[in-house]
Amino acid sequence: MELKEVWLIDYARTAFSRSRPQQPERDVFGEIRGDELLATLLMKLFDEKLADKGITREDVDELTVGSAMGVGENWTYGGRNPVFLADFPVKTSAVFLDKQCGSAGAGMHMGIMEIMTGFSKCVLSTGIEHMTRVPMQNNHIAPNMQIMNTKSKWYRPKIDFRTTSQMLQTAQKLYEEEMPTFTKEDLDKFGVRSHNLTVENTEKGWFKGEIIPIEGHAEGNKEEKMMVDRDMAARKSTLEGVGALRRLSRPFYLEKNGGKEGYEKREGTPEGVITAGNSSPLNAGATACLMMEAEEAKKRGLEPMARIVSIGFAGVEPSVMGRGPVPASKQALEYAGLNVDDIAFWEINEAFTIVTLNCMNALNIPEEKVNVMGGATAIGHPLGATMIRLTGTLARIIKDKKVKYGIANACVGGGQGVATLLENLDA
Repeated sequence: MELKEVWLIDYARTAFSRSRPQQPERDVFGEIRGDELLATLLMKLFDEKLADKGITREDVDELTVGSAMGVGENWTYGGRNPVFLADFPVKTSAVFLDKQCGSAGAGMHMGIMEIMTGFSKCVLSTGIEHMTRVPMQNNHIAPNMQIMNTKSKWYRPKIDFRTTSQMLQTAQKLYEEEMPTFTKEDLDKFGVRSHNLTVENTEKGWFKGEIIPIEGHAEGNKEEKMMVDRDMAARKSTLEGVGALRRLSRPFYLEKNGGKEGYEKREGTPEGVITAGNSSPLNAGATACLMMEAEEAKKRGLEPMARIVSIGFAGVEPSVMGRGPVPASKQALEYAGLNVDDIAFWEINEAFTIVTLNCMNALNIPEEKVNVMGGATAIGHPLGATMIRLTGTLARIIKDKKVKYGIANACVGGGQGVATLLENLDA
C-alpha cells in the first residue's frame, strides 16, 4: 500500500485559564464545562475561520477527542458528545482517547495513520482538559492499588507505583537520577525563561494567531463576563522570585549520590527541587487541528501549515516518566531518515522544566532551538489537550522562521512519550 501524504491544514485553541479546583470562581472558565469549552472552540473554528477556506463540518470523516481525565463532565460518549454539541452531522465518526498528557497527540497520530492509509481524507483532532471542574484527584478514578500490596497476586515489585502516580515525585526522581548534570538553579532559570518569553510574545500579539477568544468571566467575579483571549498563568519573572518559591517534592536520597548526606551536601537542604516556578500550573483549555490528505487539499486549493512527516511513541520506566520524549523523538527521526541536527526548532512540553532540560541534554539540542515563544511552565498544560498545542505552535514557528523541520514532543504520565515531526513545505 502506498502511503498518502498528510497535511496540517489549520490549528486553533482557546486561551489556557489558571485552574483553581478549590476556588472555581478564580478560574475564568470556571463556569464552563469542559465539553462546552471544546464545542464552543469547534463552532467558532468552523463558522469563523475554516468557512473562509471552504471547509465544512460535513468534510470531517473522523473526530478524535483526547483527555487525561475522561470522567464526570469530561465523559464524551466515545467522542460523540462533542459531535452533537458542535453541530456536526451524525455521520461524523468519533473516538475518545486517553494517553494522559499525550491524549490529543494520540488522537492526531490515529488520524494521521487513517489518512496515510486512505481510510479518511479529513480528520479533526481535538483535546480538552478542565482541571478546575474535573481535577486530577476526584472520586471517579479508582486505580488498582493492589499493585503495591505485597500479599496480593497483583503485586508488581518492579513497578514503583507510589512514585509513578505522583507527578512531582517523578520529576524529582529524574533530577536525582541525572545528578550532577543539573542544579535547581538550572530548573528555575528555564522556568523564568519560559514565563518571560511567553509574556513577551503575548504582548507582541504572536499568540493571537492561534487563540480563538471564548467568553468567560473575570477572575473572582462570576457575574462580570469577559472575552478570554490570552493565557492566564504567564507573568514576568525573576530568578530571585522563582528561586524563593516553596519546594513541593521530596528527595529520594539515591545511594549513587551518597544518600541523604550526599544529597544535602550538594543541595544545601533536605528538601526537593520541584516548585511552582519550574513546573507547569493547573489549567483549563481546549485545542483542535484539522488534517487532510494532501491530494484532497490540493484539489480544494488549500495551503498547508505543515506536512506531517512522522510520529514517535515510546514507553519508559514509569517512575521517571519524564524520559519519554527522548525515545519517542528518536523513533520519529529514524522513521523520517533525519537526525537531531536537521531539526530547526523543538516544542518540548514543560510539564516540569527538568523534563525539557533532560531531553535537550540527552539529544544535544541547543537552548536557542527550544520553546522559543515560551513554554508550558507559563502558557499552561491542560494535560490531554497539550500535544495539539505543541504541534500547532511548532507549525507556526517553522513557518514564521522559514525553516524546514521541527519536532513537538511530550512526556506522558505512566511512563510514555509522544512526538510529531513536521516539515515546512515553503522552506
